[in-house]
Amino acid sequence: MKPDEPTNVNESTEANTLSRADFLVTAGKSALLIGIGAAGAASWNSLTSRLAQRKLTPLQEYPSKTWYSMSIDIAACIGCGKCVEACCAENDVPPEFFRTWIERYRVKTNGDVLIDSPNGGKDGPGEDDVPDDQILKSFFVPKLCNQCDDSPCTRACPVGATFLTPEGAVIVDYDYCIGCGYCIQACPYGSRFFNPKKNTADKCTLCYHRITKGKLPACVEVCPVKARIFGNLADPNSEISKFNRDNAVMALKPHLKTGAKVVYKGVTKEVV
Repeated sequence: MKPDEPTNVNESTEANTLSRADFLVTAGKSALLIGIGAAGAASWNSLTSRLAQRKLTPLQEYPSKTWYSMSIDIAACIGCGKCVEACCAENDVPPEFFRTWIERYRVKTNGDVLIDSPNGGKDGPGEDDVPDDQILKSFFVPKLCNQCDDSPCTRACPVGATFLTPEGAVIVDYDYCIGCGYCIQACPYGSRFFNPKKNTADKCTLCYHRITKGKLPACVEVCPVKARIFGNLADPNSEISKFNRDNAVMALKPHLKTGAKVVYKGVTKEVV
């Protein structure tokens, strides 16, 4: 599989002088490039250099003083499914549909990549039907709406039922939605579905009804290993801002330039 190009994550035009510790941290991140290939390595080297050099992002770079986002640590995820279960319960998600789900990736020694998500990962990773000696590595990747700044789904909606809130969350107005499905087709991440209970499009809203009251999204609250980090990107001292500064994070399918605010630490070339 050809790796995606990384995004210009938290790029800054100002540079700090690198200390010896900063240099070692950057070098350690670059070690993750093994297996990505020359082109990917060059892009990642450029990215990690910028990560080491940048300063705190000032508030004025965001549309508002509250700009919600989520970062996911792939290496930390254990695929337990508690996040999926909590999301379904919190948002009354119909059976067999998911606002968030967990994909299991298994890379075989022959180079084949197996990707599955039995019951959305709600019940854990499922059966291990491949012999251990045929598996090179395996890991879990939580998926959800990527909360894009320039979302194809928002542009595709003919009635303006899906929109970007002042806090940066992409949500659906179920009273306006006519259930045409254009947004579902337009989403490049497969994050939307038709809700048969509401007869409307549906998706992750970052638990907008919770976060506007100062609570965490349900999936973040129940994660036992803190693989999901949520917060305000416009606050340079927030947990998510610090996490994104300290780690090489990137969005999925960055070449689409959707301005996805959900980013991942530890993305490898197998992740789609």
